[in-house]
Amino acid sequence: MPKKAASLNPVLLEVFKNRFASICEEMGMALVRTAFSPNINERRDLSCAVFSREAEMIAQAAHIPVHLGSMPLSVQAATQAVSMQEGDMVMLNDPFQGGTHLPDITLVAPVFAGGRYPLFYAANRAHHSDMGGMSPGSMPLSSSIHQEGVIIPPMKIVRQGMIREDVLELILKNVRTPQERRGDLSAQIMANITGIKRLQELVHKYGPGQVQDYGSALMDYSERITREVIAAIPDGTYRFTDYLDDDGHVEHMIPISLELKIQEDQVYLDFSRSADQVAGCVNAVRSITMSCALYVFRCLAMQDIPANSGCLRPLRVKTRHGSVLDARHPAAVAGGNVETAQRIVDVILGALSRAVPDRIPAASQGTMNNVAIGGENPADGQVFTYYETLAGGMGACSSLNGASAVHSHMTNTLNTPVEALEHSFPFRIHRYKVRRGSGGKGEFSGGEGLERELEVLVPCEVTVLSERRAFRPYGLEGGLPGAAGENMVIIQGKRRSMPGKFKVILSPGDRLFIKTPGGGGYG
Repeated sequence: MPKKAASLNPVLLEVFKNRFASICEEMGMALVRTAFSPNINERRDLSCAVFSREAEMIAQAAHIPVHLGSMPLSVQAATQAVSMQEGDMVMLNDPFQGGTHLPDITLVAPVFAGGRYPLFYAANRAHHSDMGGMSPGSMPLSSSIHQEGVIIPPMKIVRQGMIREDVLELILKNVRTPQERRGDLSAQIMANITGIKRLQELVHKYGPGQVQDYGSALMDYSERITREVIAAIPDGTYRFTDYLDDDGHVEHMIPISLELKIQEDQVYLDFSRSADQVAGCVNAVRSITMSCALYVFRCLAMQDIPANSGCLRPLRVKTRHGSVLDARHPAAVAGGNVETAQRIVDVILGALSRAVPDRIPAASQGTMNNVAIGGENPADGQVFTYYETLAGGMGACSSLNGASAVHSHMTNTLNTPVEALEHSFPFRIHRYKVRRGSGGKGEFSGGEGLERELEVLVPCEVTVLSERRAFRPYGLEGGLPGAAGENMVIIQGKRRSMPGKFKVILSPGDRLFIKTPGGGGYG
């Protein structure tokens, strides 16, 4: 059994905490610097992590929160499905095996240090701007996962240090931008190689037993702090319900309901009364719901603790299989990762606001405002796919106004700079500014959303997946809600309002205009 954190050298524990984190950060920088797509090298839509031999997450870089609780399930799926030898890497994107949605591809690599069995696993996940399917960007208004792109079960993409060209070719034949996909997958491979080398150096310096002991101790440490956080919340049962606007097809006002029970240093989150899974693409798999719960309670910890599997141990999450938070195959799930995840966080925070109102912020924008655009540039015949999420307002809290025009909660990406966007794609940006007056008023005001107006210069197919167009981000303690988002297209000079989820064909000179929601006010 691993030694407990309290019985190990506290100075060395801090050394290992920083070292594991720096390995994840270095993996991330290797991926950013070698990736082909702006979605990765500009927006940094990726996560890198280190796992124990039992596939428990020891550390993750400060990347994408929605990957926190789901990556361990992908690593477990990979290790259970495929026997990995030194020099192998396993790839998967199946949401029903620990993934999130199909554009997120996870690569898992074992880390050997002279023995017969791996001591650790290095893994990374990156959002690819196209994985095939019925719409460019692989974020369609789908009714089945089979319409969303290529589904990859756990399989070796690297065998004994050599890329499996047969597997790679199968994927590249089914996507719109094969060269970009090849480049991004190669970058993911290099990121894992970086992680393997650094972990082997750590084992060489300290010995395998000590490195494993301190990896386990870091998870124990995070568990202890998380339990202290929970114990500081008054015991009781707290309920909250919020709603998704719609599923992009027929369902509207989709309830996400939580009964949250605090019992000493344990928390029980019961989502079983949430809506049944829907026809549209806003269904979430259970791994996403787990990620949201982990994220919220990690945020409540004021100390700088590793975000790892130890944080999950005091959490008991109940979902109902076949619900919108624990969908059955072959449900459409493209939007569950990006939209439903945001609402799950709103609901958990809403429930906690009943227990510790002074520690919980009002709702942030509650959407990622997903924009996917694809087409062919007549100037060079090149097919392109563009994907981005747009920032909005953060909710105010009991002592501060909410931040404006930032990514919040389950996304932690950057924006694509206008210069990079116009260089990489046949677009022109006409407007990109803070949306004044969109934050909810209160003693402390919610953050403002933003406005972006984009003109396409070639024929394009556009898909938008967004939320908080009907149900505004809530305020707390008397604060007013933030402004709802707005979607518009300008076709041949005529402006037309659009719903939260839509697909449209734009001609050269047409424009897409989006106003993102503001955050809720407080007090």
